[in-house]
Amino acid sequence: MAKRGHRPSQAVGNRPRFWGRHAVYAALDNPERTVRKLWITHEAASAIVMPKDVPTVYADVADLARLVPHDAPHQGIVCEADPLEDIWLGDLIEQGRDDDRPLVVLDQVTDPHNVGAVLRSAAAFNALGIVTQDRHAPPESGTVARAASGALEIVPWVRVVNLARALDEIAEAQYWRIGLTGEAPTTLATALKGGGKTCLVLGAEGEGMRQNTEAHCDVLARLPISDRVESLNVSNAAAIALYAVATRGG
Repeated sequence: MAKRGHRPSQAVGNRPRFWGRHAVYAALDNPERTVRKLWITHEAASAIVMPKDVPTVYADVADLARLVPHDAPHQGIVCEADPLEDIWLGDLIEQGRDDDRPLVVLDQVTDPHNVGAVLRSAAAFNALGIVTQDRHAPPESGTVARAASGALEIVPWVRVVNLARALDEIAEAQYWRIGLTGEAPTTLATALKGGGKTCLVLGAEGEGMRQNTEAHCDVLARLPISDRVESLNVSNAAAIALYAVATRGG
């Protein structure tokens, strides 16, 4: 245990540390995830079937609070795990070859809360997966996992070196690439009328998509929001767009 007054980081080396029931339970249930250590209160342990193959430390609430960021809602359970294995874009596209599940591409969305929320929406609306750059996106972390509420373990997350090349590969797989931007003359509903496979491309809040990313979209579209607000948070926009894809033609 850490000494009193010292707050460790969310990860040891490159191992993320997760907290909260949804994030930790999902990590424990994921056969692709190796959980290295579990800290848990006796009260929290009484509510679950304890894993037999994970080294476990029974701790009190104050001990757990020192393992996570300030005021993080750990709910009596924290774990440390290995990062998931990398996923290749080509393998993900192959998984969706025979269905119309949408892809979500995030262009330099660096806020872990936003990425986690997008993962949660991707799970809710049965997206094939999300694609980000490797250098301009957050790593796996407790913050991402908490915001994703378990979706980090079930939604494939592909990291690519070059987003433009990734969008070219996505186009070759017959996806219609729709870039969301508030300045577009076309609404998302109109852009979706063609049907078929859909790739939603979203940029960071404020900066939006980079020009080169926009150039690799088939169409730019906007959500029909009121002029009383300038824009939506990127995770909210992703949720609305995924809902639109799921319900088009309905």
